[in-house]
Amino acid sequence: MKADEIKKVLIIGSGTMGQQIGVACAIAGVAVNMYDITDEVLAKSKERTRKLLAYLVKIGKLKPGEDEQAFLNISFIADPVEAARDADMVSENVPEDPTLKGEVFAKFNALCPVRTVFTTNTSTLLPSMFAEASGRPDKLVALHFHDIRLTDVVDVMPHPGSSKEAVELVRDFAIRIGQNPIVMHRQSPGYVFNLMLSELFKTAQTLAANEVASPFDVDRAWMGVLHAPIGPFGMMDSVGLDTVWKITDYWAKKLNDPQALKNAAFMKQYVDRGELGQKTGKGFYTYPNPEFTKPGFVKGEYGKKNFG
Repeated sequence: MKADEIKKVLIIGSGTMGQQIGVACAIAGVAVNMYDITDEVLAKSKERTRKLLAYLVKIGKLKPGEDEQAFLNISFIADPVEAARDADMVSENVPEDPTLKGEVFAKFNALCPVRTVFTTNTSTLLPSMFAEASGRPDKLVALHFHDIRLTDVVDVMPHPGSSKEAVELVRDFAIRIGQNPIVMHRQSPGYVFNLMLSELFKTAQTLAANEVASPFDVDRAWMGVLHAPIGPFGMMDSVGLDTVWKITDYWAKKLNDPQALKNAAFMKQYVDRGELGQKTGKGFYTYPNPEFTKPGFVKGEYGKKNFG
């Protein structure tokens, strides 16, 4: 199979990144089956997908009308059998748990056609951790997206059992849908950018968890020195604090790292309150107009407010 022969992509997991990957495929004219476990979850995903497409029009990445056409390419399906039918490629976007990912892939291995190539959008895990459980390790490759509102860079990462043909197919498909693939030579947790980003997040969390500085002031320092439009805690809000907490907690427990465990506990306070960032309207900041976007933020006009 060649990249231009991929007609339908199955997105497993309709959360933030599942929506973004589905939209990227749909804009390129590829049919998308967006799968999740309940109709209620899919209804929320459907609403947020519309908003994402409208935003892409607003910022000029799509022309008016192209958003509606792309939306028509996406089907929201809670039946796994129906979702898997005729899928040429799978993009897995479930929580960062290798056992869970293996179980999900195994389930869809039994439902998808033999030709279907499996990709994982895992942020920090290695594909080899669940390759055998997938049932088709030679056809499993990591295809990792960032925020499509900001960048077109994606990571393509094979594991030792990935076939050359699968890696080339995934790379070529990424190019076909308008992405800029970075093909890695070997496995590395966090790919390239995410590995650097995870260290930034860990350092920022440590400063806040140890009460050295508030999330608010950590961001002011980062933004002020680098003249950046957003700081690490603003970035975490964009990713989703539940996702950031799951990743932090997983590696903290796996490595038995006391500081990382403390950081995970710090993050969990927000998760327990349902303050998950942009997608819930509140995280470290309040949306849609967070403090860090306002004039004078870095200079300290809002410096007395404590977000931690």
